[in-house]
Amino acid sequence: MKVFLELGWFFKQEKKAYISGVFFLLVVAFLQLVPPKVIGIVADHINDGTVTKGLLAEWVVVLVAVGLATYILRYYWRIMIFGSSVKLSKILRNRLYHHFTKMSPAFYQKSRIGDLMAHATNDLQAIQQTAGAGVLTLVDSLSTGGFVILTMAFTISWKLTLICLIPLPFMAMLTSWFGTMLHRSFHKAQEAFSSLNDKTQESITGIKVIKTFGQEQEDIEDFRKQSDDVVQKNIVVAKIDSLYDPTISIIVGISFFLSIVFGAKYVLNGELTIGQLISFTTYLGLLIWPMLAFGWLFNIVERGRASYDRVAKLLGEKVEITDQKQATEMVPCGDVEYRIHEFAYPGELQPILKNIQFRLNKGETLGIVGKTGAGKTTLLKLLIREFEGYNGEILFGGAALQDYKLEKLREAIGYVPQDHFLFSATVAENIAFTNPSADCVEIELAAKLANIHEDILQFTDGYKTIVGERGVSLSGGQKQRISIARALLMDPELLVLDDSLSAVDAKTEEAILSALKENREGKTTIITSHRLSAIAHANLILVLEDGKIIERGTHEELMEQNGWYREMYLHQQLEELVEHGGH
Repeated sequence: MKVFLELGWFFKQEKKAYISGVFFLLVVAFLQLVPPKVIGIVADHINDGTVTKGLLAEWVVVLVAVGLATYILRYYWRIMIFGSSVKLSKILRNRLYHHFTKMSPAFYQKSRIGDLMAHATNDLQAIQQTAGAGVLTLVDSLSTGGFVILTMAFTISWKLTLICLIPLPFMAMLTSWFGTMLHRSFHKAQEAFSSLNDKTQESITGIKVIKTFGQEQEDIEDFRKQSDDVVQKNIVVAKIDSLYDPTISIIVGISFFLSIVFGAKYVLNGELTIGQLISFTTYLGLLIWPMLAFGWLFNIVERGRASYDRVAKLLGEKVEITDQKQATEMVPCGDVEYRIHEFAYPGELQPILKNIQFRLNKGETLGIVGKTGAGKTTLLKLLIREFEGYNGEILFGGAALQDYKLEKLREAIGYVPQDHFLFSATVAENIAFTNPSADCVEIELAAKLANIHEDILQFTDGYKTIVGERGVSLSGGQKQRISIARALLMDPELLVLDDSLSAVDAKTEEAILSALKENREGKTTIITSHRLSAIAHANLILVLEDGKIIERGTHEELMEQNGWYREMYLHQQLEELVEHGGH
């Protein structure tokens, strides 16, 4: 029952609803005692030959009144208890989602998306069951069982009651044992479902790659194996679960046998009337539900505890990137300066950046180039505080990044990553993601700056075209340009393009860069690229290799140095010349 203590914060929050619901449950449990008593009284009158129409009519009215009251009260306790459990699911779901939005990329690198989805679905459903059906079965089994036993003992025969309760301790021991096994097995079943969920999400996302390489059968076989694993682990849970009802049925059967044997003896001895024995056996029938509910309670509670442990562990994950207490609400503006001695990703010993020192004045453009894995993207991720823990500091407007509220820092930066993510919405909604209040004129202006406006007009429904999940219906270049338009719409103080022109041709690239230069006068831009023509106009160009700056300067200055930049630029120029037939 530990999970009820862990959910104490919620029960306190919804105490009015739960107190009302429990009160109605207790009243219903008490009202259930009336019909068996009435049956016994009427049976004795029939046995004595004293029954009359008036007497029967009176007891029928009593039974109807009890039935109506029970009906109404059951309606309200369901609203109070089950309604509150839905609120718990909502609260935990919102907490999880809010927690997800605060977590750094390091968290998502070690967490599987399918697993996180399972936490927000299956686990929350199990916890909701605990706060709803779990509370119901706990209160109902104890109250109904308690009232019935007390009524049997004090109004009929305490001796017969004790005899019939002899098997109950065995039921308590067995259900507790089943509960322990169920907790372990359900935990494993939930983990297996998480893996299957992750496999499904990954396969659907990568379906193009799977089909391109003809790996459909292999993927189906892998899915089948994981699906079989989920089935097997849930069968184990079902086997344990299936032990409850037979066990309880055997216990109840033994109690009925004892009641009939000893009850008949007491009737023959004159200690009980036939009506009292009928009432007793009817009451004993009412004990079947509390016993079954008690077994069901263990089932629900153990599932809920396993799921709550998983969710609590997830919510307990430390948020690595947080605001300092004295962080300013001001949106940063001004020069950008890096003074990083060393940086390594969490859990890695080998530093990815070493001795990065440079200053970018407000309104200038910085170009960053280098081989794949040189550290270009890492450099930018530190700027938007996706990662921290570096030895040194990064200044924006003369203040360290940590001196600004994270929200305000990111308001100043329009970041276009290498992986262009588009939502399953219209083109206009994707562009307006950074500024939902933008009107059509502003959206179209941003699209024109990103050189995507004419392409959009050719779409079936223009700006109202649904792009499909992750922009599946668009080409790589179109997705890149829509992503650029999205960043431009927020009119950021600092625009960061992380290899965001790789999928467009040279002519389109030139048009975009010209538009940026014309419309972002006085604002800072950082561009990383493998194509050196994209950063040739920059005020400062950095060449990275193995996380270190090996060359720096303007395009002209770097061309005078007989280094990597000059060699790569001439190589790319030659490639372009060959592509155009040597003309």
